[in-house]
Amino acid sequence: MTQGPRSALLYAALDAAERGWHVFPLRPGGKPPALHGEKSCPRTGECATGHVKWEQRATTDPDRIRAAWTRAPFNVGIATGPSGLVVIDLDTPEHKGSSDAPDGATTFGALCERAGHAVPDTYRVRTASGGKHLYFTAPPGVRLGNTAGTIADSVDTRAWGGYVVAAGSTTPAGPYEALCGSQAVSLPSWLQSILQPAPKASQAPSVAITEQSRRYADVALTNEARNVATAQHGARESTLFRAARALGRFVAWGDLPRHVVEQALQEAGEAAGLTAAECRSTLRSALNWSITHNQVRRETA
Repeated sequence: MTQGPRSALLYAALDAAERGWHVFPLRPGGKPPALHGEKSCPRTGECATGHVKWEQRATTDPDRIRAAWTRAPFNVGIATGPSGLVVIDLDTPEHKGSSDAPDGATTFGALCERAGHAVPDTYRVRTASGGKHLYFTAPPGVRLGNTAGTIADSVDTRAWGGYVVAAGSTTPAGPYEALCGSQAVSLPSWLQSILQPAPKASQAPSVAITEQSRRYADVALTNEARNVATAQHGARESTLFRAARALGRFVAWGDLPRHVVEQALQEAGEAAGLTAAECRSTLRSALNWSITHNQVRRETA
């Protein structure tokens, strides 16, 4: 005997809850939350002392889940923050309004290659639009939020304040299906470093601290250029990529001029055997990202 849509969705919700993921109902056949909004809140029950949003109402309690999903064939939403998840959302170009741009999976794969890592093998879901969701457990003690394009074009993330549609749900565009990886693995540290920029300074540093920072930046430039120039075949581009990411913060903080960093790493990359074009492409993307995400406002005294 085959499962009906309601029982299949109930099973999907219970399966997610067994993994420790907090679920809540989405509209049948859709993606918006099925729970009432703040404007229509009756201020009764859970909301007696104030409106409780979907992120707070998401649960792993099987009794509450059964009670909710016996009322209607709700799709299943997973509140990523309370679930301790960071989900990488790899969109299709059509979803972003472009048909000729590379899709999120291709862009993310290229980013992983440049960083010297394989695409992580973790629990993943194919979305109704043909994209993919890669599930990771969030680092302990770190509260990450949602991002859009921070990692790369067509690569978004869902964490605190966000949710994803669980496998087993269905929309008019198609089903959400689990692909591979029975467990969500830990968020790789190199991805965390992209999603968690360095904290901004609260006040202008003293002259002594500024001089010390610039001396440190000069030493870092020398070391990173040496690392790139001596990189072994197969690791040259990833070494250049990481060096540019590391030195970009000093450009953002005003400790190193960008042209000085570009010239030093360009020469080091070519000395290692990379072409001039390969060096320029890698440096441009890595420095642009690092400078953007490490901007520090230096207030004048």
